[in-house]
Amino acid sequence: MTIEKRTLFWGAGCVFLVFLLHILSSILLPFVSGILIAYFLDPVTDRLEERGVPRSIATGAILLAFFLFGFGVLTLFFPMLQKQITGLALMLPGMVDALRFYLEPFAREFLAGLSPDALGEIKSHFGQFAGRVAKWTAGLLAGLWSGGLAVFNVLSMLIVMPVVAFYLLRDWDLITYKVDSWLPRRARATIHHQLREIDLTLASFVRGQALVCLVLIFIYTTGLSIVGLKSGLLVGLGAGLISFVPYLGAAIGLLLGVGIALFQFSEWEPVLIVTGIFVFGQMLESYVLTPKFVGDKVGLHPLWIIFALMAGGVLLGFTGVLIAVPVAAVIGVLTRFSIDRYLKSPLYQEGEKK
Repeated sequence: MTIEKRTLFWGAGCVFLVFLLHILSSILLPFVSGILIAYFLDPVTDRLEERGVPRSIATGAILLAFFLFGFGVLTLFFPMLQKQITGLALMLPGMVDALRFYLEPFAREFLAGLSPDALGEIKSHFGQFAGRVAKWTAGLLAGLWSGGLAVFNVLSMLIVMPVVAFYLLRDWDLITYKVDSWLPRRARATIHHQLREIDLTLASFVRGQALVCLVLIFIYTTGLSIVGLKSGLLVGLGAGLISFVPYLGAAIGLLLGVGIALFQFSEWEPVLIVTGIFVFGQMLESYVLTPKFVGDKVGLHPLWIIFALMAGGVLLGFTGVLIAVPVAAVIGVLTRFSIDRYLKSPLYQEGEKK
Protein backbone atom coordinates (compact mmCIF):
# COMPACT_ATOMS: atom_id res chain seq x y z
CA MET A 1 0.00 0.00 0.00
CA THR A 2 1.42 3.40 -1.01
CA ILE A 3 1.90 6.30 1.41
CA GLU A 4 -0.97 8.18 -0.21
CA LYS A 5 -3.35 5.24 0.25
CA ARG A 6 -2.29 4.71 3.87
CA THR A 7 -2.77 8.41 4.60
CA LEU A 8 -6.19 8.33 2.96
CA PHE A 9 -7.16 5.19 4.91
CA TRP A 10 -6.17 6.57 8.33
CA GLY A 11 -7.60 10.00 7.54
CA ALA A 12 -10.95 8.50 6.55
CA GLY A 13 -10.90 6.39 9.72
CA CYS A 14 -10.36 9.47 11.89
CA VAL A 15 -13.15 11.38 10.14
CA PHE A 16 -15.53 8.44 10.60
CA LEU A 17 -14.59 8.14 14.27
CA VAL A 18 -15.27 11.85 14.90
CA PHE A 19 -18.59 11.59 13.06
CA LEU A 20 -19.55 8.51 15.09
CA LEU A 21 -18.68 10.24 18.37
CA HIS A 22 -20.80 13.23 17.37
CA ILE A 23 -23.78 11.03 16.50
CA LEU A 24 -23.53 9.02 19.74
CA SER A 25 -22.51 11.91 22.02
CA SER A 26 -25.80 11.84 23.94
CA ILE A 27 -25.18 8.30 25.26
CA LEU A 28 -21.38 8.26 25.58
CA LEU A 29 -21.04 9.86 29.01
CA PRO A 30 -21.22 6.69 31.20
CA PHE A 31 -18.91 4.79 28.84
CA VAL A 32 -16.32 7.58 28.67
CA SER A 33 -16.48 7.98 32.45
CA GLY A 34 -16.02 4.24 32.91
CA ILE A 35 -13.02 4.20 30.57
CA LEU A 36 -11.37 7.10 32.40
CA ILE A 37 -11.95 5.49 35.80
CA ALA A 38 -10.56 2.16 34.57
CA TYR A 39 -7.50 3.88 33.11
CA PHE A 40 -6.95 5.87 36.30
CA LEU A 41 -7.22 2.81 38.59
CA ASP A 42 -5.47 0.23 36.41
CA PRO A 43 -1.99 0.70 38.00
CA VAL A 44 -3.43 0.06 41.48
CA THR A 45 -5.19 -3.07 40.24
CA ASP A 46 -1.98 -4.30 38.61
CA ARG A 47 -0.09 -3.91 41.90
CA LEU A 48 -2.68 -5.92 43.80
CA GLU A 49 -2.63 -8.58 41.09
CA GLU A 50 1.18 -8.77 41.33
CA ARG A 51 0.78 -9.51 45.05
CA GLY A 52 -1.40 -12.52 44.33
CA VAL A 53 -4.90 -11.00 44.55
CA PRO A 54 -7.19 -12.33 41.77
CA ARG A 55 -7.93 -9.65 39.17
CA SER A 56 -11.73 -9.78 39.66
CA ILE A 57 -11.47 -9.44 43.45
CA ALA A 58 -8.93 -6.61 43.15
CA THR A 59 -11.15 -4.81 40.64
CA GLY A 60 -14.25 -5.11 42.81
CA ALA A 61 -12.46 -3.98 45.97
CA ILE A 62 -10.81 -0.96 44.33
CA LEU A 63 -13.99 0.21 42.59
CA LEU A 64 -16.02 -0.26 45.77
CA ALA A 65 -13.53 1.83 47.74
CA PHE A 66 -13.44 4.45 44.96
CA PHE A 67 -17.22 4.89 44.74
CA LEU A 68 -17.72 4.78 48.51
CA PHE A 69 -15.13 7.52 48.91
CA GLY A 70 -16.80 9.62 46.20
CA PHE A 71 -20.24 9.11 47.74
CA GLY A 72 -18.89 10.02 51.17
CA VAL A 73 -17.32 13.22 49.89
CA LEU A 74 -20.55 14.23 48.16
CA THR A 75 -22.62 13.46 51.26
CA LEU A 76 -20.26 15.48 53.43
CA PHE A 77 -19.79 18.56 51.28
CA PHE A 78 -23.00 18.88 49.24
CA PRO A 79 -25.12 20.48 52.02
CA MET A 80 -22.39 23.04 52.74
CA LEU A 81 -21.86 23.78 49.05
CA GLN A 82 -25.61 24.19 48.51
CA LYS A 83 -25.76 26.71 51.35
CA GLN A 84 -22.75 28.64 50.03
CA ILE A 85 -24.10 28.71 46.48
CA THR A 86 -27.33 30.21 47.79
CA GLY A 87 -25.40 32.76 49.86
CA LEU A 88 -23.23 33.74 46.89
CA ALA A 89 -26.31 34.17 44.69
CA LEU A 90 -27.82 36.51 47.29
CA MET A 91 -24.53 38.40 47.58
CA LEU A 92 -23.94 38.94 43.86
CA PRO A 93 -26.44 41.80 43.30
CA GLY A 94 -24.83 43.81 46.09
CA MET A 95 -21.35 43.13 44.71
CA VAL A 96 -22.41 44.25 41.24
CA ASP A 97 -23.93 47.46 42.63
CA ALA A 98 -20.77 48.19 44.63
CA LEU A 99 -18.59 47.62 41.56
CA ARG A 100 -20.82 49.84 39.44
CA PHE A 101 -20.73 52.58 42.12
CA TYR A 102 -16.93 52.44 42.13
CA LEU A 103 -16.45 52.38 38.33
CA GLU A 104 -19.23 54.80 37.35
CA PRO A 105 -17.19 58.02 37.88
CA PHE A 106 -14.34 56.67 35.73
CA ALA A 107 -16.77 55.57 33.03
CA ARG A 108 -18.45 58.98 32.94
CA GLU A 109 -15.12 60.76 32.68
CA PHE A 110 -14.03 58.48 29.85
CA LEU A 111 -17.30 58.77 27.91
CA ALA A 112 -17.40 62.55 28.33
CA GLY A 113 -14.26 62.88 26.21
CA LEU A 114 -15.72 60.95 23.26
CA SER A 115 -17.57 62.39 20.30
CA PRO A 116 -21.19 61.30 19.70
CA ASP A 117 -20.16 59.29 16.63
CA ALA A 118 -17.40 57.45 18.47
CA LEU A 119 -19.72 56.79 21.40
CA GLY A 120 -22.39 55.33 19.10
CA GLU A 121 -19.83 53.15 17.35
CA ILE A 122 -18.51 51.82 20.68
CA LYS A 123 -22.05 51.01 21.85
CA SER A 124 -22.78 49.23 18.58
CA HIS A 125 -19.62 47.11 18.68
CA PHE A 126 -20.07 46.34 22.37
CA GLY A 127 -23.67 45.26 21.77
CA GLN A 128 -22.61 42.91 18.97
CA PHE A 129 -19.80 41.48 21.08
CA ALA A 130 -22.07 40.98 24.09
CA GLY A 131 -24.64 39.27 21.90
CA ARG A 132 -22.06 36.88 20.49
CA VAL A 133 -20.68 36.07 23.94
CA ALA A 134 -24.19 35.47 25.30
CA LYS A 135 -25.06 33.24 22.34
CA TRP A 136 -21.84 31.24 22.67
CA THR A 137 -22.28 30.87 26.45
CA ALA A 138 -25.90 29.77 26.07
CA GLY A 139 -24.91 27.23 23.43
CA LEU A 140 -22.11 25.88 25.60
CA LEU A 141 -24.34 25.57 28.67
CA ALA A 142 -27.07 23.96 26.60
CA GLY A 143 -24.56 21.48 25.23
CA LEU A 144 -23.26 20.69 28.69
CA TRP A 145 -26.82 20.24 29.95
CA SER A 146 -27.97 18.03 27.11
CA GLY A 147 -24.71 16.08 27.13
CA GLY A 148 -24.19 15.67 30.83
CA LEU A 149 -27.13 16.60 33.03
CA ALA A 150 -30.12 15.09 31.31
CA VAL A 151 -32.12 12.68 33.44
CA PHE A 152 -31.22 9.76 31.21
CA ASN A 153 -27.50 10.44 31.56
CA VAL A 154 -27.76 10.87 35.32
CA LEU A 155 -29.44 7.46 35.62
CA SER A 156 -26.95 5.89 33.23
CA MET A 157 -24.07 7.32 35.25
CA LEU A 158 -25.46 5.67 38.37
CA ILE A 159 -26.21 2.31 36.72
CA VAL A 160 -24.16 1.84 33.55
CA MET A 161 -20.91 3.62 34.46
CA PRO A 162 -19.94 1.35 37.42
CA VAL A 163 -20.62 -1.73 35.28
CA VAL A 164 -18.53 -0.37 32.40
CA ALA A 165 -15.71 0.56 34.79
CA PHE A 166 -15.74 -2.91 36.39
CA TYR A 167 -15.55 -4.90 33.15
CA LEU A 168 -12.98 -2.61 31.56
CA LEU A 169 -10.77 -2.63 34.64
CA ARG A 170 -11.05 -6.40 35.03
CA ASP A 171 -10.32 -7.11 31.37
CA TRP A 172 -7.91 -4.22 30.72
CA ASP A 173 -4.90 -6.43 29.95
CA LEU A 174 -6.96 -8.75 27.74
CA ILE A 175 -8.39 -5.81 25.79
CA THR A 176 -4.99 -4.22 25.22
CA TYR A 177 -3.55 -7.60 24.11
CA LYS A 178 -6.42 -8.11 21.66
CA VAL A 179 -6.10 -4.62 20.19
CA ASP A 180 -2.34 -5.13 19.89
CA SER A 181 -2.94 -8.22 17.77
CA TRP A 182 -4.83 -6.09 15.23
CA LEU A 183 -1.99 -3.62 14.63
CA PRO A 184 -0.22 -3.61 11.23
CA ARG A 185 2.90 -5.76 11.55
CA ARG A 186 5.24 -3.35 9.76
CA ALA A 187 4.21 -0.32 11.82
CA ARG A 188 3.78 -2.20 15.10
CA ALA A 189 7.01 -0.98 16.73
CA THR A 190 6.31 2.62 15.77
CA ILE A 191 2.73 2.44 17.04
CA HIS A 192 3.93 0.87 20.31
CA HIS A 193 6.39 3.72 20.79
CA GLN A 194 3.72 6.36 20.19
CA LEU A 195 1.26 4.59 22.50
CA ARG A 196 3.90 4.56 25.25
CA GLU A 197 4.44 8.30 24.71
CA ILE A 198 0.68 8.91 24.90
CA ASP A 199 0.38 6.80 28.07
CA LEU A 200 3.33 8.63 29.64
CA THR A 201 1.80 11.99 28.77
CA LEU A 202 -1.62 11.05 30.13
CA ALA A 203 -0.20 9.43 33.26
CA SER A 204 2.07 12.39 33.97
CA PHE A 205 -0.60 15.00 33.32
CA VAL A 206 -3.97 13.51 34.31
CA ARG A 207 -2.86 11.55 37.35
CA GLY A 208 -0.24 14.09 38.38
CA GLN A 209 -2.50 17.09 37.85
CA ALA A 210 -5.27 15.37 39.80
CA LEU A 211 -2.94 15.17 42.82
CA VAL A 212 -2.01 18.83 42.33
CA CYS A 213 -5.70 19.80 42.27
CA LEU A 214 -6.43 17.83 45.45
CA VAL A 215 -3.59 19.55 47.32
CA LEU A 216 -4.68 22.99 46.10
CA ILE A 217 -8.32 22.29 47.00
CA PHE A 218 -7.22 21.48 50.55
CA ILE A 219 -5.06 24.62 50.80
CA TYR A 220 -7.64 27.00 49.32
CA THR A 221 -10.68 25.68 51.16
CA THR A 222 -8.87 25.44 54.50
CA GLY A 223 -7.28 28.86 54.23
CA LEU A 224 -10.42 30.67 53.07
CA SER A 225 -12.54 28.95 55.71
CA ILE A 226 -10.12 29.98 58.47
CA VAL A 227 -10.24 33.59 57.26
CA GLY A 228 -14.02 33.41 57.41
CA LEU A 229 -14.66 34.27 53.76
CA LYS A 230 -18.27 33.79 52.74
CA SER A 231 -18.54 31.02 50.12
CA GLY A 232 -14.89 30.22 50.89
CA LEU A 233 -15.45 26.48 50.49
CA LEU A 234 -17.12 27.02 47.12
CA VAL A 235 -14.42 29.40 45.86
CA GLY A 236 -11.59 27.18 47.09
CA LEU A 237 -13.11 24.03 45.60
CA GLY A 238 -13.73 25.74 42.26
CA ALA A 239 -10.25 27.27 42.12
CA GLY A 240 -8.65 23.94 42.97
CA LEU A 241 -10.62 22.07 40.32
CA ILE A 242 -9.94 24.69 37.65
CA SER A 243 -6.22 24.38 38.50
CA PHE A 244 -6.37 21.39 36.16
CA VAL A 245 -5.45 24.16 33.70
CA PRO A 246 -2.23 25.70 35.10
CA TYR A 247 -2.48 29.32 36.34
CA LEU A 248 -6.19 29.60 35.46
CA GLY A 249 -7.48 28.25 38.77
CA ALA A 250 -5.39 30.61 40.90
CA ALA A 251 -6.30 33.59 38.69
CA ILE A 252 -10.06 32.95 38.84
CA GLY A 253 -9.92 32.11 42.55
CA LEU A 254 -7.96 35.29 43.26
CA LEU A 255 -10.48 37.47 41.41
CA LEU A 256 -13.51 35.89 43.08
CA GLY A 257 -11.92 35.61 46.52
CA VAL A 258 -10.62 39.17 46.62
CA GLY A 259 -13.91 40.48 45.19
CA ILE A 260 -15.92 38.76 47.92
CA ALA A 261 -13.40 39.83 50.59
CA LEU A 262 -13.60 43.48 49.52
CA PHE A 263 -17.38 43.35 49.72
CA GLN A 264 -17.47 41.41 53.01
CA PHE A 265 -14.69 42.93 55.14
CA SER A 266 -14.14 46.56 56.09
CA GLU A 267 -10.47 46.01 57.03
CA TRP A 268 -7.63 45.37 54.60
CA GLU A 269 -6.02 42.57 56.60
CA PRO A 270 -8.47 39.77 55.56
CA VAL A 271 -8.28 40.93 51.93
CA LEU A 272 -4.49 40.69 52.01
CA ILE A 273 -4.69 37.25 53.64
CA VAL A 274 -7.04 36.01 50.90
CA THR A 275 -4.63 37.37 48.30
CA GLY A 276 -1.73 35.68 50.05
CA ILE A 277 -3.53 32.32 50.07
CA PHE A 278 -3.85 32.26 46.30
CA VAL A 279 -0.35 33.65 45.73
CA PHE A 280 1.05 30.95 48.03
CA GLY A 281 -1.00 28.27 46.26
CA GLN A 282 0.21 29.38 42.83
CA MET A 283 3.86 29.49 43.95
CA LEU A 284 3.51 26.05 45.55
CA GLU A 285 1.94 24.70 42.36
CA SER A 286 4.59 26.20 40.06
CA TYR A 287 7.74 25.39 42.03
CA VAL A 288 6.86 22.27 44.04
CA LEU A 289 3.67 20.41 43.09
CA THR A 290 3.79 20.55 39.28
CA PRO A 291 7.52 19.67 38.98
CA LYS A 292 7.09 16.80 41.46
CA PHE A 293 3.80 15.25 40.30
CA VAL A 294 3.51 16.32 36.65
CA GLY A 295 7.02 17.10 35.40
CA ASP A 296 8.16 19.40 32.63
CA LYS A 297 8.18 16.92 29.73
CA VAL A 298 4.42 16.44 29.34
CA GLY A 299 4.19 18.74 26.33
CA LEU A 300 0.65 20.03 26.96
CA HIS A 301 0.66 23.81 26.89
CA PRO A 302 -2.01 25.53 29.05
CA LEU A 303 -3.45 27.34 26.00
CA TRP A 304 -3.78 24.01 24.16
CA ILE A 305 -5.61 22.55 27.16
CA ILE A 306 -7.99 25.52 27.36
CA PHE A 307 -8.75 25.27 23.63
CA ALA A 308 -9.30 21.50 23.90
CA LEU A 309 -11.70 21.88 26.84
CA MET A 310 -13.73 24.59 25.08
CA ALA A 311 -13.82 22.69 21.78
CA GLY A 312 -14.83 19.47 23.52
CA GLY A 313 -17.61 21.23 25.43
CA VAL A 314 -19.02 22.82 22.26
CA LEU A 315 -18.82 19.67 20.14
CA LEU A 316 -19.80 16.91 22.58
CA GLY A 317 -21.05 18.64 25.73
CA PHE A 318 -19.81 17.33 29.07
CA THR A 319 -18.58 14.15 27.39
CA GLY A 320 -16.33 16.31 25.23
CA VAL A 321 -14.94 18.03 28.31
CA LEU A 322 -14.06 14.64 29.82
CA ILE A 323 -12.19 13.40 26.75
CA ALA A 324 -10.67 16.78 25.84
CA VAL A 325 -7.38 16.31 27.69
CA PRO A 326 -6.79 12.69 26.52
CA VAL A 327 -7.54 13.70 22.94
CA ALA A 328 -5.28 16.75 23.29
CA ALA A 329 -2.50 14.47 24.58
CA VAL A 330 -2.92 12.09 21.63
CA ILE A 331 -2.91 14.93 19.11
CA GLY A 332 0.12 16.50 20.80
CA VAL A 333 2.15 13.28 20.71
CA LEU A 334 1.21 12.52 17.10
CA THR A 335 1.96 16.11 16.06
CA ARG A 336 5.43 15.99 17.62
CA PHE A 337 6.02 12.61 15.92
CA SER A 338 4.89 14.01 12.55
CA ILE A 339 7.10 17.09 12.89
CA ASP A 340 10.08 14.90 13.83
CA ARG A 341 9.51 12.68 10.79
CA TYR A 342 9.14 15.76 8.58
CA LEU A 343 12.43 17.27 9.83
CA LYS A 344 14.18 14.01 8.92
CA SER A 345 12.51 13.69 5.53
CA PRO A 346 13.94 14.70 2.13
CA LEU A 347 11.09 17.24 1.84
CA TYR A 348 12.64 19.32 4.63
CA GLN A 349 16.29 18.61 3.89
CA GLU A 350 16.02 19.09 0.14
CA GLY A 351 18.56 21.67 -1.05
CA GLU A 352 20.57 21.59 2.18
CA LYS A 353 24.30 21.84 1.68
CA LYS A 354 26.14 18.64 2.53
